[in-house]
Amino acid sequence: MQIHINEEKKQFHLTNGQISYIFHVMKNGQLGHLYYGKALKHRDDFSHFQRYDVPTAASCHPYRDDPAFSLETVRQEYPVYGSSDFREPAISVSNPNKSHIPAFQYYSCCVLEGKPVLEGLPATYANDPDEAKTLRVVLKDDFLNAELELSYTLFKNKPVITRSAKVKNNGEENLIIERMMAASLDLPDKEFIFTHLAGTWARERHVKERVLEMGIQSISSIRGASSHHHNPFLALKRPTATEHTGEVYGFNFVYSSNFIMQVEVDHYDMARLTIGIHPFGFKWNLAPKESFQTPEVVMVYSDQGLNGMSQAFHQLYRENLIAERWKQVERPILINNWEATYFDFNEEKLVNIAKSASELGIELFVLDDGWFGKRNDDTSSLGDWHVDQRKLPNGLESLAEKVRATGMKFGLWFEPEMISPNSDLFREHPDWAVGMLNQPSTLGRNQLVLDFSRPEIVEYLYGKMSSIIKQTGLSYIKWDMNRNITEAFSAKLPACQQGEFFHRYILGVYHLYERLTNEFPDVLFESCAGGGGRFDPGMLYYAPQAWASDDTDAVERLKIQYGTSFAYPLYSMGSHVSAVPNHQTLRKTPLATRANTAYFGTFGYELDPLKLSDEERQEIKEQVAFYKKYRKLIRDGQFYRLVSPFTGNEAAWMVVRDDRSEAIVGWYKVLATPNSPKHQTLKLVGLDQEKVYQVNGLKQMFYGDELMQVGLPLPTEFNGVNGNNAKRGGDFQSEVFYFKQV
Repeated sequence: MQIHINEEKKQFHLTNGQISYIFHVMKNGQLGHLYYGKALKHRDDFSHFQRYDVPTAASCHPYRDDPAFSLETVRQEYPVYGSSDFREPAISVSNPNKSHIPAFQYYSCCVLEGKPVLEGLPATYANDPDEAKTLRVVLKDDFLNAELELSYTLFKNKPVITRSAKVKNNGEENLIIERMMAASLDLPDKEFIFTHLAGTWARERHVKERVLEMGIQSISSIRGASSHHHNPFLALKRPTATEHTGEVYGFNFVYSSNFIMQVEVDHYDMARLTIGIHPFGFKWNLAPKESFQTPEVVMVYSDQGLNGMSQAFHQLYRENLIAERWKQVERPILINNWEATYFDFNEEKLVNIAKSASELGIELFVLDDGWFGKRNDDTSSLGDWHVDQRKLPNGLESLAEKVRATGMKFGLWFEPEMISPNSDLFREHPDWAVGMLNQPSTLGRNQLVLDFSRPEIVEYLYGKMSSIIKQTGLSYIKWDMNRNITEAFSAKLPACQQGEFFHRYILGVYHLYERLTNEFPDVLFESCAGGGGRFDPGMLYYAPQAWASDDTDAVERLKIQYGTSFAYPLYSMGSHVSAVPNHQTLRKTPLATRANTAYFGTFGYELDPLKLSDEERQEIKEQVAFYKKYRKLIRDGQFYRLVSPFTGNEAAWMVVRDDRSEAIVGWYKVLATPNSPKHQTLKLVGLDQEKVYQVNGLKQMFYGDELMQVGLPLPTEFNGVNGNNAKRGGDFQSEVFYFKQV
């Protein structure tokens, strides 16, 4: 792991044996990009990587004696607009009293051992100084009297670089930041497939692909959250790349609010990628001596296809993003009462559910919405964080004690960012809601949003939540956010600062998470936003698992969890077995299939155990025991996608222990097909080709090369006449196989 700096040539080469990232200072003092990809041997001079092609007559160039040097045709590191480059820039900053084209020029650089924190923001971290190196490059604009700092962190033994930017006002007048990306990357061509994760509530993170063409292609959110609709993840893969072969560049934005990830293909077929806070509605007033720090971009390079990219993200997030406390902890199997009771419960009903669940081996009981204020439906009481004694006359403390007496831990649902118009808090503080007083406000789930850009509101919520955590001895909090932000206006921000609202809001959310997780490190937080509406690395920094979707249907979850795995590790996905007919789709799937899908996540239940038959209770006991036996493998193993649910009627994935001594495979077939092929096999990956594996339930043993080249024979499927021999059939089939080296 080295950061080479050629002072004479002003070139920078970051390499760790897996990747290389190379850039330099151009003749105009700005930074030019030279290379990003598979590791290259270091050499004294990489100048030959930069080509200056003579522009056309329509092109502009800053030097009269050098028409070949044009920012329109050169690859740059952090471009500005206005001096011969007509593509969209990384930064736009001005002095309101002067018209100015930014001209940040190289000033200095330094190499830091480890990785500095980003103040007020979630970010990846180094566990010790030897695990990462950070290159910090400083550029200055003397006219603006401003300083731009670009940070590049290279991780040891990971094909990963993280980038961020910071601007400082060294002058005596305010500066206006109108656009500031966390990273910009100019690629030499456009021969990529733009791959991203899109959807909506109940069908989040479906895999979408499109070919890059001239013009701008982007994904974004201006909802005040990273959103159900576009996850802040993007991959650029070569057209020939597959799950396991070929070049892929992956990008993930460590941020939970408005964002944009954009690729602009210019008239020379060069692709410019920019990632950062969405510039729409954003305007930051930077006072003298103050700084503005962007969130962080995680950049992954893979020459082993999409799955290689995903494994790099997974390893980084498990080791360098999720809090240390939760890295090696076996997350509890939980049961949530929501689909069992909704708002209709009392202490006796809840305790009976907990007792019944405990008998099944479940480890954590979670009380969801409806325990506070006068909350009998979703029209009231958000913000009134005191127990509803009509339902729980003995208080939360009594319920928590009785749940723990069953041998289970106790958890609780909060929606701290929201306020109901019908609440005591709103009647007392109507100005605490986002929006303009005396102006119409849009409701979502019959609620408004609290103004988390105001520190006093964040402090109020901290007081309420910390008090309940202490009183009840909570082990778990589900932090929900059920609507996006409309009428984005803060009563406390002056007119000139309303463009700061969205960013200040999410900084307030991060601040409350930071205080609570620091004060109560043993409380497991699970983030939720109407399901998967804020499933991003910013949230994972504080909450090591996220509710992947409100849709718990096993068939729909195949696509949701498959897509989520492109960037996020299995142990970050909240995945539960729910009752049938499913409450989101009305589909009836076998209990085994529901569990076989949910195993590949954090695992839990969303049902009423009191309504189960004896046979179902026995089956769930076996499911719980199975997951407890293999959850360490699921948590720590390498994940491989095998068959995509987006391309056919089947899906498959597997997890392999690092030493390849054991593996677990999930296979799924959604709908039955008549007279299927006689010999059906599933090709595996990641095993040791020289070793012999025993498969649970099968007498036959297999060499690793057989399983990878020929495939695992699947159980015989019913074809209309083989009823005595058929091992499976019908719709919604699934199998889970465990492999162990003999």
